[in-house]
Amino acid sequence: MLINWAAPRHVYIVCGKTDLRKGIDGLVLIVEENYGLQLDNDSLFLFCGSRTDRFKGLYWDGEGFVLLYKRFENGNLRWPRYRNDAVNLTPRQIKQLLQGIAPLPVKHVKPAIKGTIY
Repeated sequence: MLINWAAPRHVYIVCGKTDLRKGIDGLVLIVEENYGLQLDNDSLFLFCGSRTDRFKGLYWDGEGFVLLYKRFENGNLRWPRYRNDAVNLTPRQIKQLLQGIAPLPVKHVKPAIKGTIY
């Protein structure tokens, strides 16, 4: 089965680190228990572990789950580690992720300078 990453109606990136030793059942539990998202509504869920040169995908094809695994030979992903949620990606963000560009912007907040009044 070949995957068109933009074909599913929803593509969720599960931010943070996921234990990629988990199989289908473990990844299903992560989605159901932590995010409360439906797995059977044409959704693809993407997970990344400690190494950013590989990720897993979980997809329900109507008959059962498909577990995808992709490893890049050259390069790596800019996976969002600074948050712990699942974010629905746009087709543009999916393309950015697969090109090694951060799909979700990082918010940089500068601390206030002591003694400065605004």
